[in-house]
Amino acid sequence: MSTGASHDHVDPSAVQGSAAMGIPLDQLRADTPGVERVTHFNNAGSALPPDVVVETTIRHLRLEAEIGGYEAAAATEQELGSVYGSLAQLLGARADQIALIENATRAWDMAVYGFPFRRGDRVLTARSEYASNAIALFQLRERHGIEVVLIDDDPHGQISLDHLATELARGAAMVALTHTPTNSGLLNPAAAVGQLCREHGAFYVLDACQSMGQVPIDVNRIGCDVLSATGRKYLRGPRGTGFLYVSDHAIETLEPPFLDLHSAEWTSPDSFSIRAGARRFETWEANHASRLGLGAAVDYCLAVGVEPIQQRIGLLAERMRGALGDLDGVAVRDKGELTTGIVTFTHSNVDSPEIIAALRAHDINVSLSPVEFAQWDLPNRGVPALVRASVHCYNTEAEVDRLIEVVEATT
Repeated sequence: MSTGASHDHVDPSAVQGSAAMGIPLDQLRADTPGVERVTHFNNAGSALPPDVVVETTIRHLRLEAEIGGYEAAAATEQELGSVYGSLAQLLGARADQIALIENATRAWDMAVYGFPFRRGDRVLTARSEYASNAIALFQLRERHGIEVVLIDDDPHGQISLDHLATELARGAAMVALTHTPTNSGLLNPAAAVGQLCREHGAFYVLDACQSMGQVPIDVNRIGCDVLSATGRKYLRGPRGTGFLYVSDHAIETLEPPFLDLHSAEWTSPDSFSIRAGARRFETWEANHASRLGLGAAVDYCLAVGVEPIQQRIGLLAERMRGALGDLDGVAVRDKGELTTGIVTFTHSNVDSPEIIAALRAHDINVSLSPVEFAQWDLPNRGVPALVRASVHCYNTEAEVDRLIEVVEATT
């Protein structure tokens, strides 16, 4: 455990074998007070945290108020250190391969901006790439003269492995892939991409922001060099938390784009040395309360089990997709051979923002995926904006049915 607090909310021993038995839904909802106020289908934005995450975060803030921030960090040093171990267990990695970063985008930036690009290097990416990542690649194109190459979709709408293999054979320094896009329910074939990258010697960056916590992830099986993710989405941690996995090969390849007295040591009046391990990508100042909250969220996820979580999410998402698809005028826009808990849809006669407003009037939280978030994808499909409803394991069938009723009444 990374928090120092006991898990009296979800007992790991009570949910062993839960893949067959089903998750402890009543306990999950009892641990999540927000479900009494809203029907929350914005888990791909920021999920409702369980009580233990809130309590852990607030407890540390109170400790800082009582004894001082530096002193509170020293008093909880062991618990803070355990967060790395919890994340390593979640990813199939080692604790020294984990860096705690303030968000997933900054974690991705620390790796990609730290890559030793040379003019003419080719970076391969997919139509589903996240907007912030694409913008960063454009800046790096201007800064270093790299070439950004867009890989086509396959017939399922996910990254085409055939096109990727062709472009890798032409030469590529890096492949940057979003595992699960923000604007579609697909799950890209990350392990197959990793195999191709190994065969062609390309550096592999995986953005797992939307997949982390809702699907099992093993970085060794996937074969990525780095992986970035957030705490606030399917892990149900605090906002302003994220992390970076850095493989041993990546440690040898990357240099952090900026350093401080945490990531490096001032060894003499005119020299410095970069610290070992992934923590070279961190900075000294950090929100320790939120980091402990992230650790509590990871421990909670591990106690329930990622596989049972994935199973539950899949059932709810398919129920939602099926019911939406039966409504007149509604088009489910999800792609992919494998899908996740993100469900996207449009209506032929009602704009997406109007549907979202109607749902919010009934205390149902969803979000909008506009074209500005997916310039490589939505215009290609002729879709200006999507309604995004993202389910989690603590949601219920009755909540899904309620969303369907409101959408049907609105359209």
